[in-house]
Amino acid sequence: MTNLGLPTSPAERAGVSRYEPRTGGARPAEDWRSSIVAAASQIGFARTGFASVAPFSEAGAHFREFIARSRHGSMGYLERHGQRHAPQSLLPEAHTLISVALAYAGGSRLVQLRKSAALEGGAPIAAYALGSDYHRVVKLKLAELGQACADIVGRAVLARSCVDTAPLLEREAARQAGVGFIGKSSMSIIPGVGSYFLTGELLVDTAIEPGTALPDGCGRCRLCLDACPTGAFVDAYTLDARRCIAYLTIEHRGVIPRELRALIGMRVFGCDVCQDVCPYNAAAEKHPASPDLAPRPELLAVSLPELLELSASGYRRLVRGSALERATRRMLQRNAAVALGNSGRSEAAPALLQALGSSSDLVRGHAAWALGQLPFGELPSERAEAARALAALTRHDTATWVRDEAEEALATLAKLG
Repeated sequence: MTNLGLPTSPAERAGVSRYEPRTGGARPAEDWRSSIVAAASQIGFARTGFASVAPFSEAGAHFREFIARSRHGSMGYLERHGQRHAPQSLLPEAHTLISVALAYAGGSRLVQLRKSAALEGGAPIAAYALGSDYHRVVKLKLAELGQACADIVGRAVLARSCVDTAPLLEREAARQAGVGFIGKSSMSIIPGVGSYFLTGELLVDTAIEPGTALPDGCGRCRLCLDACPTGAFVDAYTLDARRCIAYLTIEHRGVIPRELRALIGMRVFGCDVCQDVCPYNAAAEKHPASPDLAPRPELLAVSLPELLELSASGYRRLVRGSALERATRRMLQRNAAVALGNSGRSEAAPALLQALGSSSDLVRGHAAWALGQLPFGELPSERAEAARALAALTRHDTATWVRDEAEEALATLAKLG
């Protein structure tokens, strides 16, 4: 087994656990695969598969090209972990990669949840982030699976669990394990389940026969490519993250490019468009979602003005225990400002005017832009108030780019007025 420079003691390695078998229950080696799949199903995983830990050479080359073309944007952490194509870089003792999928509610099921709670006015948040933080949920289930593996093989099992924060090409792992194919949207898709699922991996020091990689299943369909609001797809299977709404609202910590703001619409955390239009999801509506990832009412209900006016303590309460922790308070406020600018509602003006006084230039600049987008129509006094506030910003704001945004917004208001 090749050691790729990691500490040799399992105790020194993050995420590595040793599972001891409980009394009895060991199965013959020929039954390990089916027994582990059955255990994973009992734990709640929608699909389970097995892959070799040999390097994903072709996928690794595609990933390096993605980085070389700067399509990862400001996600510098992707550059710092160059061994993503090599599962054994995470656990040198590994013989097998177990790939799992945990389904969550999306598509029309989520629409129905919003309607049943009379919460259609909530700020649009990507479906995967509406429940408990999937990192914790999937890791706990992978720990259960690790224990099940030890019980099934009848000896101690050394394992490492991975849930997207680990440097691993997860979609390729799922493909090679026969769990799901990679669609033209670059999302993993499981026939019968769709794409509304989260992946996890368990690397184990146990040799288990690998599965068969799934072939492409998109055919001539290009609904996802054509539906993308920002045109983030360079081509089928090729995403430029710099134009992706998920990247812009979750990963990008700076100023959202002006030419992309209107295309984001009212989305404040991620985007599900490429999934919503996928025929595989329409065909999988009856597949049960994991109750551990059920949408939280408070995340369904949060409004755009509430998000823009979020206090530090309010932010902590809102994001605690959810994937929303990935975005800072100022990022969520920035996103809310853009969404209010795209809302087409002059009623958004008071919240945006208040945001011009934020201590964060990130919030002030996007709020200024948003004011210039509102259709004041027959409300000349409100337009005049917005113009006065923006004019003050052009004279006194400490950030040059914010003054520029205010000037642009003033010019837009003048054209509309």
